[in-house]
Amino acid sequence: MPTPLPVKSLLVFDAAMKHNSFALAAQELHVTPGAVGQQIQKLEEWLGTPLFIRSTRQVLPTAEALSYWAAVKPALARIRQASDDVRRRQSNEVRLSVPPTLAAKWFAPRMAAFLTQNPGISLHLSATTAVVDLERDGIDLALRHFDGNDPALEAALLWRDEIHLYCSPAYAKKLRLKKPDDLARATLLHTTFHPHWHEWLQRHSALTAQQIDALPGLHFDQGMLAIEAARHGQGAMLSSAILTEAEVRDGALCEPFPATLPLAKGYYVVHPRHAVLRPAAVALKQWLVAAAHAQGDGAQPPVPI
Repeated sequence: MPTPLPVKSLLVFDAAMKHNSFALAAQELHVTPGAVGQQIQKLEEWLGTPLFIRSTRQVLPTAEALSYWAAVKPALARIRQASDDVRRRQSNEVRLSVPPTLAAKWFAPRMAAFLTQNPGISLHLSATTAVVDLERDGIDLALRHFDGNDPALEAALLWRDEIHLYCSPAYAKKLRLKKPDDLARATLLHTTFHPHWHEWLQRHSALTAQQIDALPGLHFDQGMLAIEAARHGQGAMLSSAILTEAEVRDGALCEPFPATLPLAKGYYVVHPRHAVLRPAAVALKQWLVAAAHAQGDGAQPPVPI
């Protein structure tokens, strides 16, 4: 009877090739380097060929190992993916990816409400500016700011985005901000998330493009930092109302005059179009849509200065 393929040795071989090190493979697999070496030797005996050239300081894969790994790696990845899918479908956890500012300013204050309504669910939150690969990274749902058009995604609209102007009441009073043209005296707080100052000012003010370019500004890669700068009187910023609701409610920020800019983008909850969502993910998606629709667009009335 033929000796069965040592499947465990294949997984160890894959880790050793990935790290180009028995020691690092051992760390990933939570075993000793000696145990890795034993499994590699077992696979070498089964294949009838050496897979690594061993020296005192390192191990080097042979040409046969490189060729073999290229052939088996896709199959191992598919096995892992299929196994993870089955395991995750049986669990009551959900993984959500959210842009950092939206996570901190809108989702975090409401997270406890979701868990209270769904006490058996384990929520894993990832706050990142990167557009994650949902399937590769094992993410069930993501909140994204885009136009909602992606053939690979099922996208449910939470809010259409509309840009508002914010600053601290003290800053508005100090600079006598009564109308958009008064921003000629202001420092503009720019963010990569809402880079719309030119469009906003050209729509609402009489300032020329040259005058807009000449305005002093501070640049931030995250909206949270711009919100903090605005709170401390460092300038005026543009943002979605849902990201500043706490600061407006507490009086730390205000809209000195009513002037908004509708965007073609919105906030959506998305998942791969053909994915079968687990019950926990379905519950979170339904809750997100209900919470967003109950809130409306989150707009706040202007605060008189």
